[in-house]
Amino acid sequence: MNIIDRKRDHIEIVRSGRAQATVTTGFDAIRFVHCALPELDLGDVDLSTRFLGKPLRLPFLISSMTGGPARAEAINVHLAEAAQALGIAFAVGSQRVALQEGALAGFSSQLRRLAPDVPIYANFGAIQLVNGFGQAEARRAVDMIEADALILHLNPLQESIQEHGDVNWKGVLRGIGRIVRESGVPVIIKETGCGISPALAAALADCGVSAIDVAGAGGTSWAAVEGARSATPSKRAMGEIFRDWGIPTATALSAIAGILPQMPLIGSGGIRNGLDAAKAIRLGAALVGQAAPVLEAGIEGPERVVAHFEEMAMALRIACFCTGSANLARLREAPLL
Repeated sequence: MNIIDRKRDHIEIVRSGRAQATVTTGFDAIRFVHCALPELDLGDVDLSTRFLGKPLRLPFLISSMTGGPARAEAINVHLAEAAQALGIAFAVGSQRVALQEGALAGFSSQLRRLAPDVPIYANFGAIQLVNGFGQAEARRAVDMIEADALILHLNPLQESIQEHGDVNWKGVLRGIGRIVRESGVPVIIKETGCGISPALAAALADCGVSAIDVAGAGGTSWAAVEGARSATPSKRAMGEIFRDWGIPTATALSAIAGILPQMPLIGSGGIRNGLDAAKAIRLGAALVGQAAPVLEAGIEGPERVVAHFEEMAMALRIACFCTGSANLARLREAPLL
């Protein structure tokens, strides 16, 4: 099966709900101290922010979710249109197919024309940095969509369960350092649902990365995705054994923020609603990312995506209001039980 067929399978398995982790993100254990007299007008709560120097009306990121199948073009168009309407950031799915095969597969400068005023992030797997990719591919990934930054994603567990996955990760950190030095744009490192440890975050900071997306456990399990699509009984078994592997999102955020308070963090992995988003921001996230919860809306159209994030924003705004937080900076200081 080629990579395009694999990407199509990924979308269908995620849509089916069969790949949801059963481990929790850790956000349910976090409770804000309620402020019964906020001395605020709910409508005045300011949810705007800046990330990597770019202004955003809302602190949300449409996280990477698809790359390869023909339907990616329509999905990416819908997501770009919604990001522009909402004033939020948008990360495309893996551009590996486009870089290797020359087919744009939904990745073109059209995305920038549809979303001229919001950050767009390019993306491919960091493992490719030891499989032939380098500065030229990084530059092409950025240029083809006129991106503001480059995401390099980490997915060793997924690769270890995927049929014919890339399992030799020797030299990847060194490759990341080279791209950081040579790319000319900010480099964001993200996991794909297993979280990033404080020790790795510190090593990435030493490499000069501009931001880290913790992408913790509690959302889509890519071990379960690859297990579900495998024809090999042992691989299917591995997918189930490692379904809940990883660092819960709340734990990863709190731990990294504790040792790297100046590092811009993205909180993603199992974010269900705007209250989870508020908790992620309180724990140190500068942006909050969602992928799987947006996928169905992205398939249907930009209006559905806009409606989804407007509901997210409403819950986040109420969380700010009921903690007496006039803006996100104040929310980061809100007391917790």
